[in-house]
Amino acid sequence: MNEGLVKYIESRIIPRYAAFDKAHREDHARAVLERALAMGRNYDIDVDMLYTAAACHDLGLAVDRKTHHLESGRIIREDERLREWFSPEQIETIAQAAEDHRASATEPPRSIYGCLVAEADRMIVPETIIRRTVQFGFSHYPELDKEGHWERTVEHLHEKYAEGGYLHLLIPGSPNEEPLERLRSIIHDTALLRKIFEEVFEEENKASP
Repeated sequence: MNEGLVKYIESRIIPRYAAFDKAHREDHARAVLERALAMGRNYDIDVDMLYTAAACHDLGLAVDRKTHHLESGRIIREDERLREWFSPEQIETIAQAAEDHRASATEPPRSIYGCLVAEADRMIVPETIIRRTVQFGFSHYPELDKEGHWERTVEHLHEKYAEGGYLHLLIPGSPNEEPLERLRSIIHDTALLRKIFEEVFEEENKASP
């Protein structure tokens, strides 16, 4: 990868994630980067473009949660520094990849870059997804009591990850296939899901200011 680009991403892009919620901090950005690049090895792509799209995919959280994917695309298009390494057409593809990463999108990504970033962003680790769901509730619905958080967690997990949910895997042979099946098993085992929720809730409750 281009050394100047990597230096810019490391010094000016990744640090922005420190200001986001717990589910979208620097560790999340780096995990998406690693997974996207790993899957990208199987495709004929521009590695610098994929690296940049993955690094920038959630920058829009600084503006608005609901439309963060669109804001990320806008931020990429307006970043003058990226013009040092990419053509206008490449920047547009990178911006579209960020816009297309959202799991609730009704249309498939417009390029392989969008597919790779979206699939890498899913990072289906059952326990981590449950924890992040609870963390999101703490951050955005502080008024809820414990049972309110439980109900919200169950509703979100069914809406997004259960059979018929809006999350769809985009890459054949994705590393998310087996973990998604495990997560669905947990979702359908209410007693097990409640046990995991209880443990996570207590830990997050103690960690909250």
